[in-house]
Amino acid sequence: MSKINDLPDIIPIFPLSNFIFFPNTSAPLNIFEPRYIQMIDQSIKSNRMIGMIQPKGLSNPQKNELFKVGSLGKISSFNETDDGRYVIILNGISRFNIVDEVDNGKPFREFQINYKGFENDLKIDETDINFSDLNLIFNDLKKIFEKQGYVINWNELEKQNLDQTINTLSMASPFSKEEKQMLLEAKSLELRKKKLEQIIKLYSSDNFSNKTIQ
Repeated sequence: MSKINDLPDIIPIFPLSNFIFFPNTSAPLNIFEPRYIQMIDQSIKSNRMIGMIQPKGLSNPQKNELFKVGSLGKISSFNETDDGRYVIILNGISRFNIVDEVDNGKPFREFQINYKGFENDLKIDETDINFSDLNLIFNDLKKIFEKQGYVINWNELEKQNLDQTINTLSMASPFSKEEKQMLLEAKSLELRKKKLEQIIKLYSSDNFSNKTIQ
């Protein structure tokens, strides 16, 4: 894909709490609910694209209110297990804005979307990683990860460019869904880095208690 205009404006949505996803990143997903297996079946037969987005709450599992910004991904590989699940790899393409829900008569939800404000998501940032910029983030995040029992391969992060590193840390960090959503919606890498630093500072000063920043 080279242009925003080439991307679909109606997509199936897979809601997943505490999960964010960025362009030029990949994530494995285990699909086991029948409605989402049907969604993957449809996607594989068409353009292989689905949207990932966080639900706001759990009051109505069938019609959860969703955040307004999610990420479009393309299925790069899939395997069907013996018990009928799908294990897929999803590659991030672009973030999107929800416009309206489509009445599709299917067990999974589809939405009309646009990409306003995210036109630069298709551009690959090849900026070399600057460890002086990330020194504070790395050191404090390591403490947070260790405190909460998370494990991450820091050596692998050092091989990535700045964009990939910031986005990977934003995806993997043990923050609230509201904090992760704030990182997802940050339009620029510099703004995302600042938001990440703000969250880390709050966690560190609060003895790692989870208080969402505004």
